[in-house]
Amino acid sequence: MRIDACASAYFLLQQEHLMKICIRPHDIGKGTAAELGAKAHEMGFDGVQLAIAKAIAGQNGNPGTLTPEVISEIRHGFNDNGVDIPILGAYFNPVHSDRQKVLDGQAKYADHLRHAKEFGAMYVSSETGSYNDSPWTYNPKNQTEEGFQAVKAIFKPLAEVAKEAGVYAVMEGAWGHCMFCPEQMDRMVHEIDNGHVRVLVDVLNYLYIGNYKDREKILEKCLTLFKGKIIGFHMKDFVLNAAGDGFDEVPLGTGIMGWKDFLPIIKKEVPNAYLIFEGVPEPVKSLEFVRKIVG
Repeated sequence: MRIDACASAYFLLQQEHLMKICIRPHDIGKGTAAELGAKAHEMGFDGVQLAIAKAIAGQNGNPGTLTPEVISEIRHGFNDNGVDIPILGAYFNPVHSDRQKVLDGQAKYADHLRHAKEFGAMYVSSETGSYNDSPWTYNPKNQTEEGFQAVKAIFKPLAEVAKEAGVYAVMEGAWGHCMFCPEQMDRMVHEIDNGHVRVLVDVLNYLYIGNYKDREKILEKCLTLFKGKIIGFHMKDFVLNAAGDGFDEVPLGTGIMGWKDFLPIIKKEVPNAYLIFEGVPEPVKSLEFVRKIVG
């Protein structure tokens, strides 16, 4: 699919946009792009972080399946409803014990990078996985040099694919994953960045029961370490569970995360960030809360 002058202008605008609020369409449901686009628009969202296999009925997003016809149908399904697709999700576990699954995930991510512009996207995202194959939860091996080097070996060539395609490979850290803290993620970015690596910040992902009171410091650390490389933030709020040993997610603004204070800081420091709802309860109510703060 040819990228013409109009599309090139669109990509420039994408990089200069003001803050936009997005949702993962598979949090709405699974169906056609047109159905999901209409629903996202009706709810009031500007765009989506699209994981094709999870959202689009009949599609798995695997290499070879993203034909011009499929891409056109998906893109128009959202765009014709006034909804952008700035970010594609191609999440995979780069340290899975089944090596073939790792290579398949890497190939799918690379294929998404090559096709990203055809969707109107500049970014393809993934988390950094866990030595617990599934679900991706804490394993002490995640926080080792071996884990770091294993992730690096998989994502470094993906950064080169991103450069060739003129888009960005995006990584997201989490306490239970191999990039378990902002400092570890910062090291990874510095070691593989060729100008085409970016970061998606999820503050709640970096939290566990031992550090959740430090969430403001963790946000500040992310803003400092990743300055100029943050494309967006996953939006989630939480309260302590009944046992006091974990978190329950709640609508934005009703928990203890501190979004009322955090959002003005984010708007000042990363004014063109995408704010992406991830499994947020009562998304419309939560969207109203966010809009009152960021506009």
